[in-house]
Formats: sequence, C-alpha cells, structure tokens
Amino acid sequence: MKITSLKIYKGSTYEAEIDFSRKIYLHADIISDFGIYQGMEVDSAEMKKIIYASNFRRAYQYALYCLDYRDYSAKELLRKLVSRYKSEKLCGAVIKKLENLGIVNDERYAERLAEKYVEGKKYGYRRAKHEIIMKGIDEYMAEDVLVPYENIFTANLACLVEIKYARLLADRDDRKSIEKVRNSLVRYGYSFDDINRTVREYLDNREE
Repeated sequence: MKITSLKIYKGSTYEAEIDFSRKIYLHADIISDFGIYQGMEVDSAEMKKIIYASNFRRAYQYALYCLDYRDYSAKELLRKLVSRYKSEKLCGAVIKKLENLGIVNDERYAERLAEKYVEGKKYGYRRAKHEIIMKGIDEYMAEDVLVPYENIFTANLACLVEIKYARLLADRDDRKSIEKVRNSLVRYGYSFDDINRTVREYLDNREE
C-alpha cells in the first residue's frame, strides 16, 4: 500500500489517500508518531497499527471529553465508548490507561456517589446501594462506601419524617396519610421496620 496523497483536512486532522482510492483521516499526532508522508509505502501490518492508534486516540479523547462533564465508573464509561467505537478490546485498553493514570477511579467515584445519595438526597441504605450499583460500581464496593453512613441513615429518616412529611402526620388517626408517608419512605430506600419505628416515635413526641 502507498500513501498517494496527504493533506490537511480540518484543524489538526489530515486526509490520507491510500492507493488512489481509500481515504483515512488521521490526527497530526498520528502522522508524526508514524512518520507518515506522501509517497510512503506501508504494509498491511503497519497500516493496522496506524488505524488502531488513530482509533485509540479518538476513543481516548472522547472519554476525556465525557469526563469533563461528570465522573464515570470504568464499567459505565466502557459501555459508552463501545456503543460509539464498537471494539470492546480497543475501548477496554482506553479504560485501562485512564485507570492507570488515576483519571478513572471506581472507589473515588463510589465515595462521591455515596455522599450524594445519603447526605444530599437522604436515601436509605437500599436505595443508595441500588443507585450506586446502577452507575457501574461493584456491589461489594457499594457496600463498603456506605459503611461510614450507618449512623446517618437513622438521622436522615427522622429528618425526612419531621420536615418533609409533617403535614401528612398531623393526625395520628389518619391512616391513609400515614400509609402514604410509609410508601414514600420505602421508595427512599428505608425498611418497613425503621419507617414504622420512626413514624411512631415522631407521633409520640408530637403528642407530648
């Protein structure tokens, strides 16, 4: 194969024509790394390396672009890259590089998610764990990052009952409203036992 034409296409991207027929688009870094020039003879093995390096660079740059907007777990980002670039092997190599550089770090991301869901949204343990796992975090890691919040769940539940649902708990005999509160708190991720105990304590304290 021969590079029969090489010219700037757009910005830092070059258009390389192969054997007067096929065209590929390469970043200036790839042109420099492989010493590509017009008239250069390239065998199939070398061409595969060039194409792989070009695709790897595109996928890597896209991953950095995504990470500029928010954090991702390795699994979550891999899915996003594969949906765009198709090759799981290539995208896996990109993720590995990002992990080695500390740019993608599941434990750090999981800790931030735990803080967001527990302290910010005041989710119960079950909901917080579910949401963290849905972001591509391993179940055991999700459990580990929630350990420091064991005592906070109880306080959060009491806070929700007192502040968000006080209006619905104005009448101890209004079973329909109390049931509505219970169902809502279940969706927050709290257990029936914890909900019933907290609601009962709130009603008792209010009457006192």
